[in-house]
Amino acid sequence: MSFDEEWAALVAKASDANGTRTRLNKADPGGGGGTSDLSVVQDELGAIGHDAYELFGRLRKDGDTARESSDTAASTLKKSNFTLGEELGLTVDMWGSQLKTLLQSCAHISNHLDYSAKSYAKEDKEIEAQMRHRDGSAMSVSEIERYYK
Repeated sequence: MSFDEEWAALVAKASDANGTRTRLNKADPGGGGGTSDLSVVQDELGAIGHDAYELFGRLRKDGDTARESSDTAASTLKKSNFTLGEELGLTVDMWGSQLKTLLQSCAHISNHLDYSAKSYAKEDKEIEAQMRHRDGSAMSVSEIERYYK
């Protein structure tokens, strides 16, 4: 029996059983069964990481523009002895702090998703290679099952 045939038979048998199942991220409204699986699509991770990178670039450019012009206004108001200048300066400092935090978060998301996508792809290739015979054929489900007993 090939891997695909054996796997299909086990999936069908598990689907017919009415036992307790673990569900991730949601409860099954039908009271058991279902076809939900936890999965990660590399392209989706890459797209989210790319969006975070683009957001980082826009925030850095536009956030600095807003900070620089506000800082100039605060300095001008302070020189003219307006108390608003000092308050605007505090606001600019707070803006800079918040902007830095947001930029760090975007960079962290982008870097982490890039790393995760590469790491998962590498691990998948290693696992796939380990689960093949020397002639390149896939292990049967019963062979894989022996590792877990």
